[in-house]
Amino acid sequence: MKFFARKIWALLFCVFLVGAQAQNRAAKPGPTTDNGEWFVLSKDDLVGGTHHTRHAEIFGKYVKGYNYYVLQSIDKVQATAMDGGGYFTGIKAVPTESPIGYKLKLFDRPLLEPPRTTSYCSGSTYAAFIEQLNLLFPDQGEKLSDDRYESIRMQEEDGSRREDTIKFWGKWNDDGFGSHYALVQYAKMGKEIKPRNVRPGDFMNISWQRSGGHSVIFLGWYQDENAKKHIVYWASQTRTNGFGDEVILHERIKEIKAVRLTHPENLFTFDVNTPIQRDIPGDKIDW
Repeated sequence: MKFFARKIWALLFCVFLVGAQAQNRAAKPGPTTDNGEWFVLSKDDLVGGTHHTRHAEIFGKYVKGYNYYVLQSIDKVQATAMDGGGYFTGIKAVPTESPIGYKLKLFDRPLLEPPRTTSYCSGSTYAAFIEQLNLLFPDQGEKLSDDRYESIRMQEEDGSRREDTIKFWGKWNDDGFGSHYALVQYAKMGKEIKPRNVRPGDFMNISWQRSGGHSVIFLGWYQDENAKKHIVYWASQTRTNGFGDEVILHERIKEIKAVRLTHPENLFTFDVNTPIQRDIPGDKIDW
């Protein structure tokens, strides 16, 4: 009996320790660091499948700081549509496309009245970014000025579509390297990260070999049993019916631009009139 009691106490202690480690990881916000080596996932790290809310659990053990909050925020966004919620783009459609399919708010201030219940890529990553800010600054909403709030909104005041390049969301949603335009150049809330340094929770824009691009949140590199190399990320796309994890051959990628959140506090001080440079080079993946 004593043996089994000790086993139970040992098990409870392990559960407590894991929970405490997760809380400690989230309780000490700060920029995420890396060791400069390629971050390669194991097959066990793909256990969640396409639609799940275990990003903080599965990938959070590999990072500390702000990136952990990004992973928590992915889970919050995914939870609004566990089947993905649907993927749709159509600027001229009636009703028009919706970046995400739920009423996103920052500090209880509305950013979007969704025209549809579907989403697309940059809307999904922006939603995770916003939900992260809600986690980081739960009691500081009064510090956000009206002009900065207006910049972050995803629609105009009359409910019409906010065009690309306009203010914070317009830069994030722009063609090319939107998260770099918005986080690094415009708001100075993040820094550029090279491909070998990216970690789970980093924001990334992908340019495809055949044309077009994608806004995603990086989860890891992965090499399968046939030595084929892949990138694993979360975003909204057709194959996952909206929000979901994707595993893609990295040979399909022409170049990327990755960004890590380092100064989220600049949310309260950034200059809404800051210009950006759109013509910037991407990074090749030499893994």
